[in-house]
Amino acid sequence: MELLSNLGAAFAALLDWQSVLMMVMGCILGILGGAMPGISPATAVALLVPFSYALDARLALILLVCIYQAANYGGSITAVLINAPGTPAAAATCLDGYPLTQQGKAGKGLGTALVASCLGGIFGAIILIFFCVPLARAALHFSPAAYFGLAIFGLATIASMGEGNVIKAILAVLIGLLIKTIGLDPISGAYRYTFGSDLLYDGFALIPALMGLFAVSVVFEKVEKWTGLDRTLDKIDNRLPSIQEFWRLKATIVRSSIIGTVIGIFPGAGATIASFVSYDVAKRMSREREKFGKGALEGVAASEAANSSSVGGALIPLLALGIPGSATDAVLIGAFVLHDLVPGPLLFRDQPAIVYGIFASVLTANLIVMLMGIYGNRLFIRVVSVSDKILYPFILVVALIGTYSVSNSLYDMGSCIGFGILGWILKRYGYPPAPVVLGIVLGNLIEYNFRRGVIMGGYGVFYTDTLAFVVLSLAALSLFYPLLKGGWQRLRRKPAA
Repeated sequence: MELLSNLGAAFAALLDWQSVLMMVMGCILGILGGAMPGISPATAVALLVPFSYALDARLALILLVCIYQAANYGGSITAVLINAPGTPAAAATCLDGYPLTQQGKAGKGLGTALVASCLGGIFGAIILIFFCVPLARAALHFSPAAYFGLAIFGLATIASMGEGNVIKAILAVLIGLLIKTIGLDPISGAYRYTFGSDLLYDGFALIPALMGLFAVSVVFEKVEKWTGLDRTLDKIDNRLPSIQEFWRLKATIVRSSIIGTVIGIFPGAGATIASFVSYDVAKRMSREREKFGKGALEGVAASEAANSSSVGGALIPLLALGIPGSATDAVLIGAFVLHDLVPGPLLFRDQPAIVYGIFASVLTANLIVMLMGIYGNRLFIRVVSVSDKILYPFILVVALIGTYSVSNSLYDMGSCIGFGILGWILKRYGYPPAPVVLGIVLGNLIEYNFRRGVIMGGYGVFYTDTLAFVVLSLAALSLFYPLLKGGWQRLRRKPAA
């Protein structure tokens, strides 16, 4: 009863004009920040933290949390329209979102992303409200071996990205893992594969890799196949999917929202892992697996529901225990400190109005984003009617500017071009670029927790730690089942031949 009473008071407090203004501003800035390649949710929140100092603590945190939630939807806009994910978590959305645009169905792609994102965000907010403290305590007891198992399970999702060739997907993810070994060793502090160049001391950042592999590679592909004529797409409609199409996605959205929330709770896992895992599960459970990668609404819904629901999950350890669940939550801790607040169990006792205000604003932000997305779709879709001569140079410029804006580094811009060439070569020979990104994202998490686990308990810890053993077993089944299934089918065909 106390929970409902505090929550009711928080919703009532949101009705004043200042709170409404902060929520609307936060959603607008979040969507814009998410849609700009290179401006991740963490960056969008970080840019506004200094400006929040002049605000009341409650209003400041409402603004920042709304930016956080809205940015996860914003990343899908450029992912669907120009194959340039605005956020790392939207990389999985590109796999089916951009093919929909190429088929003249940009409205369906954006509409599915919008509805799945908002419903996933609402689900994550509800879990945050009712299970904040108990779920955070459970996640806190995860050992390094269990985190290693979770990361390997995330890596096993590559089995669904090979478009029929799992071996090529595995080789692509190994490229990503090798790229992530460049730079500072996370345990010993030694420099690896830098060849004496101080530019490689920090390795390759994620944003240049993301922009290069997904956006710049598309530009190179178009240049290679350029005929001098503009592309001729069929009529591009801005209609949302029908009620029947949304209804068919209900199981995918619910399942992906659960996966996203649960993965979001684990500190360090994040929305990117959640979206790839959900995409993999959706493909495995679909009756139309062959449509994935070619414009499946299920693929868009799975990715977007998971990355938005992970926001609620990631806020659980932050608010209940003061442990950041993601990079954006780490930025939010800075905002708490700026306003003389300490996230954790005492915050519930000393500042319940702020805590429940955050709960209510996360829930309300999804409804505001829904309205903005419905009325903004027509504006967003106009970008695909632009001539190729304008669109692809624009994509290249946006990718390079987004890459440069992260750390004001010309080296990162060069890296972006290099990854673009790598993505172009991989696609040319049938290797999917998404596993490379997944390997880069999970590389540190895998290596760091593997070595910590071995230091603490030896190699046997991966068998004696029950949770780690179970998750690693599931990952092995997930990865090798397609290979065994393919081999079995080939053996059955031989006698018939």
